[in-house]
Amino acid sequence: MNLLDNFRRYLSDNALATPEDRILLTVSGGVDSMVMLSLFVRSGYRIGVAHCNFQLRGEESEEDEELVRLEAEKYGVPWYNKRFETKREMERTGESMEMAARRLRYAWFDELSREHGYTVTAIAHHIDDSVETFFINLLRGTGLRGLTGITAHNGRLIRPLMFASRKEILEYAVSQRIPFREDSSNRSTKYLRNKIRLGLIPRIREICPKFTDLMRGNLGRLTDAQLFINHGIERIRAEVVTHEAGMDTIHIDRIDRAFPLNFVVFELLNSAYAFKGDVTDALFRALEQGTTGKRFYSKSHAAYIDRGRIIVVPISTEDPCEVTIAAGASRCYCGNSVLYFETCDIDTVQHFGTPEHIAQIDADKLRYPLTARRWREGDWFVPYGMTGRKKIGDFLKDCKVSLPEKARQFVLVSGDEIVWVVGRRIDDRYRITDRTENVLRIIKEIV
Repeated sequence: MNLLDNFRRYLSDNALATPEDRILLTVSGGVDSMVMLSLFVRSGYRIGVAHCNFQLRGEESEEDEELVRLEAEKYGVPWYNKRFETKREMERTGESMEMAARRLRYAWFDELSREHGYTVTAIAHHIDDSVETFFINLLRGTGLRGLTGITAHNGRLIRPLMFASRKEILEYAVSQRIPFREDSSNRSTKYLRNKIRLGLIPRIREICPKFTDLMRGNLGRLTDAQLFINHGIERIRAEVVTHEAGMDTIHIDRIDRAFPLNFVVFELLNSAYAFKGDVTDALFRALEQGTTGKRFYSKSHAAYIDRGRIIVVPISTEDPCEVTIAAGASRCYCGNSVLYFETCDIDTVQHFGTPEHIAQIDADKLRYPLTARRWREGDWFVPYGMTGRKKIGDFLKDCKVSLPEKARQFVLVSGDEIVWVVGRRIDDRYRITDRTENVLRIIKEIV
């Protein structure tokens, strides 16, 4: 019963919900969300239950849906269910399964909240999820912000189990006879999170049995440090950034030289304009070298160096968003997408037919550096499977691409030739043949 008392105290102490709120619970059927449902019911809050069936695990997905329906009916609370065509959406957008599922479910939660008057949406993340996120970001490379784990509150989204461990939640479920289902994909080490959960963390616990409690404290201190940095960066921003005619100028010479300049530039660009770390690193190198005019991009803004200053402007529709890709690069940002590059031997390629968001091309035919940019009138390529060339505009028209999507379409260029209409079709001249020895595999993911 301590979990119930701690739950009520955590909600109150962190102002996550009030008795006046209508709370939409996102319930998958797993132990975490089923326990969350029980805790909210026993605490007397006004709730509804939303279940997403992504139709990715066959009969398992159907059984999850049925369990959540029965439990919601048992408690007498509103129940909403939606079946998503997740695989079709992945093929349409080029997103990974995780990205597509995340976008679909949060859009639906927002829709339900507007339609039925829910003021808060609750997600059943707990402290172990936050610890795993810490290691995921650590292994991928991150700043301090990425090491703070998962927040308990983000706008109208709350995570009321962030005080609890997976062990405590499971023990409560067993003691209170709360039914739940185990997602078989949680046992697969194909995913990085599961490798950390099933492989890394148990080894650490052998060395430090109180690892979860230790990390709870560490994440709290890291979060406090980031809040302190945020406050300091806003004070610096007020002193070094000027705004005029839709253009922001970061005056480097106004930054106190006692501060780590690279870090300050990153925080200024990341917090306000969402520039990624490796992009700001490249910009800072150009700044040190005195380079002028080269543009660097986030999803929404372009930054360039002008006489020792950094100019930041919203991306205009005329901006080609041109990015140079050197040989050996592992990724580049391309509009609202990221492209991941991997060179491999032809003998390691298992599937020659790939979804549209993956390109496999003959690496030895490429001339570096490559360029990623928006397509422009007059661009043409030879679509895979054809012999004649076709204008990009006509190709997109034949594919019934909407005008907004058309404006966001990127191409990958080698020399003067288009290699890939990104996320749609490679050029036939760069396809894999029986003479291919090395393959460049490119994966597009929405960010």
